Amino acid sequence: MKHKDYLIVALLPLALLIIPLTGQLTVDGWHWAWTDFLFAWVVFSITTFVFRFFVTRPAANSAYKAGVALAVLAGFLVFWITAAVQIIGDENPANILYLGVILTGLAGAALARFRPAGMAKAAFATSAVTFVIPIVGVILKPSDYSPGIPQVFLLNGCFVLMFAAAGLLFRHAANRPACN
Repeated sequence: MKHKDYLIVALLPLALLIIPLTGQLTVDGWHWAWTDFLFAWVVFSITTFVFRFFVTRPAANSAYKAGVALAVLAGFLVFWITAAVQIIGDENPANILYLGVILTGLAGAALARFRPAGMAKAAFATSAVTFVIPIVGVILKPSDYSPGIPQVFLLNGCFVLMFAAAGLLFRHAANRPACN
């Protein structure tokens, strides 16, 4: 990565933080501590770094880049929603399993050495792990399942489909030569 890439990774998240800062100044009840802004900056920076490093790689073909973009977006959304409001209820212990989704994707990508065929397997494994979590949530604590079972399964299903689609894109990329 070039010097300008590091600036983008550091400064783009700061620009995104204007949104919650504006909300804090204009919306009653919206109060972020400085640690919330720091946490958001770190999450945005890591997401920007991964996106910038893998999607803008000149050696990757367009299917690979789209797969990375979709997987990064899905991972970001899973993490952000889980950290902010929880996906399954307020105190359902299955929520912590969503961190396993992120770890599955990261470990799978590392084991695959970021090669398309291995990335496809990692994305499919991440999709499978994501699929199981709300089922575990119903078993562990069915009384704490808000906003409701259908809504949680629908949201979770969107994440499952995003990771599965990323896997299909990686599989397609494995069968194609690299190009810009």
